[in-house]
Amino acid sequence: MHRIAKIKVDAKQLDVYKSLLNEQMNTAIKVEPGVLSYTAVADKKDATSIIIFEVYASVEAYQSHILTPHFKKYKDAVKDMVLSLELIDTDVVCQAKKENF
Repeated sequence: MHRIAKIKVDAKQLDVYKSLLNEQMNTAIKVEPGVLSYTAVADKKDATSIIIFEVYASVEAYQSHILTPHFKKYKDAVKDMVLSLELIDTDVVCQAKKENF
């Protein structure tokens, strides 16, 4: 399952948001076998526009992920920092990557 999350963050809380996001992402990668990868990027022209590329082993892995204590902690902590959230489910058309990357 590949998903894109487009997030707009309150500029005054951006550093705290990024720290909380980093904590959630790293915890999920360490403890959830179905969470395969995250890549979070910010628009160079607007650092408050965050896009996260998420890869899960399956829809079930994603559904399990959103019920975990660390994800719920993250969602609760950032609820007043996130000004908007758009989730985009995608289908992989093609993929190329370096070996061991």
